[in-house]
Amino acid sequence: MTKNAPSKEHSHREIMIILSGLMTGMLLAALDQTIVSTALKSIVEDFNGLDHYTWVVTAYLLTSTASTPLYGKISDLYGRRIVFQFAIVTFLIGSFAAGASQNMSQLIATRAVQGLGAGGLMALTFVIIGDIVPPRERGRYQGYFGAVWGLSSVAGPLLGGFFSDHATILGITGWRWIFYINLPFGIAALAITSAVLHIPKVKREHKIDYLGALLLVAAVTTTLLAVSIYGPQDGWTDSHTLTYFGSGIALTVLFLKWESKAVEPIIPLTLFKNHTFSLTSILGAIIGAGMFGAIVMLPLYMQVVKGYSATEAGLKLIPLMLGIVSTSIFSGKAITKSGRYKRYPIVGTAIMTLGILAMVRLNIDTPYWEISIYAIMVGAGLGLSMQTIVIALQNAVEFKDMGVATSSNTFFRSLGSVFGTAIFGTILTNRLGHYLLTSGFDPAQAKLVQSNTAAIGALPPEGRVTALNAFVESFHVVFLVAAPVVAIGFFVALFLRETPLRTNADYASARNEAAGEALG
Repeated sequence: MTKNAPSKEHSHREIMIILSGLMTGMLLAALDQTIVSTALKSIVEDFNGLDHYTWVVTAYLLTSTASTPLYGKISDLYGRRIVFQFAIVTFLIGSFAAGASQNMSQLIATRAVQGLGAGGLMALTFVIIGDIVPPRERGRYQGYFGAVWGLSSVAGPLLGGFFSDHATILGITGWRWIFYINLPFGIAALAITSAVLHIPKVKREHKIDYLGALLLVAAVTTTLLAVSIYGPQDGWTDSHTLTYFGSGIALTVLFLKWESKAVEPIIPLTLFKNHTFSLTSILGAIIGAGMFGAIVMLPLYMQVVKGYSATEAGLKLIPLMLGIVSTSIFSGKAITKSGRYKRYPIVGTAIMTLGILAMVRLNIDTPYWEISIYAIMVGAGLGLSMQTIVIALQNAVEFKDMGVATSSNTFFRSLGSVFGTAIFGTILTNRLGHYLLTSGFDPAQAKLVQSNTAAIGALPPEGRVTALNAFVESFHVVFLVAAPVVAIGFFVALFLRETPLRTNADYASARNEAAGEALG
């Protein structure tokens, strides 16, 4: 029998080197959630694929969300580094193939491969940090992850706009660079993790729950298809939507029933008996919905109502990034110093709720400084909440469940973001159609403005103002719905139990205990 390597405490310098590789991988996955949207117009024009353009985004979200909990479980069994590197290589293969796509079908398929790698990059980053840094010390590093999220929220639309605005760059079609740009960074992440990511692997007897994995992927995929494609496209009472919804619910019930008796469940249902795991899963889903609601709706408001280009809208999201980064760093240092964390998600969800609610004040002539204040509030709320709940979760679960618990939290946040984006988008579309029709537009004009916002520029001045007001009122409804959703997170955070954060000595003991259990 192979003996487990003894627990090793990493120095600050070693942690920072490892972090550079992890953050590079995480940035790639986070960027590809936002960078493609601003380049879709150019892609659709090249491939004449307007009918399937939403699949370019959805294929990525489906595979990245469905695969997230699988990575956590598999890394618990086979080790973090090899599984993380598999995710990087899969993401790079998908990126290269997406850049070389010759039609919409190829692009959709390769985006699905990209998403399969991204699921591992997003989940395992937090898992690996959980392995090498004890909860009490983790706060000092959480600002870096806040910076990655903040940077991706700004750089995604900015780079997507820049590449798609150029017909060719170095002889290659401009939009293809949104995929090719991943290659050097992914290779760098691979090299860094190969050189420095040496986490002792705990040898365990294991049995992969293949049927559980299949049921999970099928349940998530059918549900997300109903929410993100067929519901918004065909209507929520359409037979396609109801069929996929029904299938998703049935498969979820089968998955839960199977997992309750599986030897090595993909998501151990016993984790839900852990008070902190259950609450942070709910919080993660709510924060995901609020985060993507803001990141998607705010740039859209800036481009349609304020008339900014995609590149300008990306730059004007910098206040959102500043809010995320500054409060991530502040709360991280404060948690390390005091060992107390419960107050930050409570304050964060409250600030985020107020920020989203304040966006109801946005109008055609709202000055940029006012928009910036609301963006900073939303960013500050995210920065205080997002990484803090991961610290709380990892502090509350046994070391042997670190991978599956952390990746499950990422999974619920991804689900929240997909559901939030789809639902908020549907509300915007429905309300826009209503306000355009009640403002005097005939059905043909209303449909044209809804499907192509460029048509607003061709309207006479009075009609243009009417159309923009319809957009503004529609955004108001979205924000009025999003605010109470995030407010639920505030009340959930109130019930978090604050337990002392484990120190280096506690963590070393937990690692060795987990290794001993695996051997015994």
